[in-house]
Amino acid sequence: MADRHERAVPEALTPDQVPPTGSIRAGGTGIRRRTGWVRYGVLTFLSVGIAINYIDRTALSVAMPEIAKDFGLDSAATGVILSSFFWAYVVFMLPGGYLVDKIGPKFMLGLGSVIWGLSTIALGFTRGFMSLFIVRLVMGASEAPSYPGASRTVRDWFPKSERSFASGTFNVGSKVGATLAIPFVSILIGSIGWRGAFMVAGVLALLWGLGWWVAYRSPQHSKMLSDRELEHIEAGQEPETASDMKITGLLSQRTIQAMSVGFFCVNFVSYFFFTWFPTYMINTFHLSILSFGFIGTLPGIAAIIGGFVGGWVSDGMYRRGYSVTTARKVPLVVGMLGSTAIAFAAFSPSVWTAVTLLCVSNFAATGAASALWALPTDVAPSRAHVGTIGGIQNTVSNTAGIIGPIVIGFIMGFSGSFVIPLIVAGVVSLAGALTYAFWLPKIKPLEPRKPRSALV
Repeated sequence: MADRHERAVPEALTPDQVPPTGSIRAGGTGIRRRTGWVRYGVLTFLSVGIAINYIDRTALSVAMPEIAKDFGLDSAATGVILSSFFWAYVVFMLPGGYLVDKIGPKFMLGLGSVIWGLSTIALGFTRGFMSLFIVRLVMGASEAPSYPGASRTVRDWFPKSERSFASGTFNVGSKVGATLAIPFVSILIGSIGWRGAFMVAGVLALLWGLGWWVAYRSPQHSKMLSDRELEHIEAGQEPETASDMKITGLLSQRTIQAMSVGFFCVNFVSYFFFTWFPTYMINTFHLSILSFGFIGTLPGIAAIIGGFVGGWVSDGMYRRGYSVTTARKVPLVVGMLGSTAIAFAAFSPSVWTAVTLLCVSNFAATGAASALWALPTDVAPSRAHVGTIGGIQNTVSNTAGIIGPIVIGFIMGFSGSFVIPLIVAGVVSLAGALTYAFWLPKIKPLEPRKPRSALV
C-alpha cells in the first residue's frame, strides 16, 4: 500500500460517489461515517490569526480620537491616516495572492504576521502624521497575503460542501478581532496609554506567526490527519485540470469582475465599522471611550453571528441539492439588501436605535461575506489559482478602504455630521445586491475565453 501522504483518492471513492455531507449512503438511506476533526482544528488556528490581524488593524481606529488630540489632526488628516493602511494593502494584495499560490500559505501567513506585529509595535513610537502614515503603509503591505492565504488553506483542507462555512468562519475571525479590539484596546489605553496598547497588540501577532510557522502542514503531510479524514477531504475536491490561465485572462472574466465589484460594496459597509465607527459613536452620542468600549462591541457580536449563519445557510442549501450558484447567491443578495439598514442609522434619535440598525447592517454584510470568500475556491480553474483569484477580488474590494475613510472625512469636514456618509453606505449596499443578483453569472470553474474567430 502506498504511503498515505502520497496516495491518490481510491477509485471506489470518487467525488460523484461521496455525498456533500461527507457521509456514505447506501440504497438511499443515510449511513454516516466519522471523518475526524483535524481540519476544524486548522480552521480554528487560522481564524485566531485573522482575529489578531483585525485587532491590530482596528486598534488605530479605537485609539484615533486620542491620537488626533495628541498630534493635532483634523478630520481630513484623520481620514487619510485611517485609509493609508489600505493603500499598501491594495497594492500588495495581488502579488501576495500570487505568492500564496507559488510558495504556499505556511510561509506567507507566518512571515506576514511577524512583519505586521512589528509594525503594530512601531505605531507606539510614532511622533506625528508622517510617521503614522509610513508605519501604516508597512502594516498594510504585510497583511495583504492574509485573506488569499486563508482562502487557499480552506481550499486545501475542506471539501466543497463545507467551504462556505469554513470561509465564513475565518472571516468571522475578522469580526471577532474587531469586536475584541474595542474593549481590549480601550482598557489598555485607559491603563497604559495608546502607545502601550499598540505594543501589546503587536506581540500577539508575533506569537501567532511563529506558532503557525511551526505547526502548519498541508493535509497530505499532516501526521495528525487520519486516512479517513484525508479521503473525505480529497474526495470532495474538484478534479484538477491543467490550466495556464494568466492574470489577464482571469481579469477578463465576467465572473471575476462581478465578484470584485460586489466585494467592494461589502467592504464599503464593513470598513466603516473598522475605521470611522468609534469616532461616529463617541462624537455623535457624546460617549466616553470606556462607555463606547461596551456599546461598540454589539455590532461586532451581530457580525460574528451573521458570519456563521451565512455559511450555515449556504452550505445547507448546497447539501440539500441546490446548485452552488443558488447556494452562494442567496446569502450574497439577501445579505447586501439587509446591510442597507446602515442608511437608516443616519436618522436615529438615540444611541440604542443607531446601534440596533448598525447591528442589522453588520450581521447582514458579514452573512454575505461568508459566501463571498467561498467564491475563489468555487470558480478557480485549478488549485494553483485560488490565491490569485482571492487576491484579485480583494485588491478591488479594498479600494473601499482607501476611498471610504477619505470620503467620509471630507464630508464630515463640510457637513459636520455622519448623515450623508451613512446614506451613501446604504446606497452602495443596494448596488452590491444588484451586482450579485444580475451581473454575477453561473458559478462554476472558469475556462479560458475562446477567441472571437472560434465563435464564428
